[in-house]
Amino acid sequence: MKIISMQVGPIMTNCYILIDEESKKTAVIDPGEDADRILAALREEDSQVEYILLTHGHYDHVKEVDALADMVPDPGVAIYLHRGDVREDDARLFPPLAHGFNCWEDGDIVSIGSPESGVNLRVLHTPGHSAGSVTLLADGVIFCGDTLFAGSCGRWDLPGGDHETLAASLARLEALDGDYKVCPGHGPLSTLARERKINPHLCRTAGL
Repeated sequence: MKIISMQVGPIMTNCYILIDEESKKTAVIDPGEDADRILAALREEDSQVEYILLTHGHYDHVKEVDALADMVPDPGVAIYLHRGDVREDDARLFPPLAHGFNCWEDGDIVSIGSPESGVNLRVLHTPGHSAGSVTLLADGVIFCGDTLFAGSCGRWDLPGGDHETLAASLARLEALDGDYKVCPGHGPLSTLARERKINPHLCRTAGL
């Protein structure tokens, strides 16, 4: 498994390219901007995009989904978003996706390449920043969108956000067995072990 990270757009969203090195099949996580840069990185790796995976539906994470999908040669890509962020009441914050997409749920598995030898991602529904926020678990890595940041957490005051729900999601991440590399939606990378020690929002007794 190879992970390429790049910051895209004016508010520096972290977009991740996740590659199964055996099959060269790829998932793009949160293409919020700069589709041309993302496509150039994919071509440099000589990889084939299988999926576009969205940790949540906010504009800065999904803005270039349609543009990127249009650039990918046939047979195209499968796009995944949690149904909690499929909203028609706020197109500015939750822009609609012109391409068809799949709604995933807690516990779903997405396999990049072969399920036996490729990269398997497990979906954890971790709402609170938005109703449809998810965290994706791979081998030793979590892609947590705007739920968990290095030393902080996502805001809960936007439509679909909720303070107590976010606290429960953070507690769920804290309770994961072992350590994980933390790949957040903004800011630097971290580890779950470090966040358990220093992140005030991740301490079960601290609350938010």
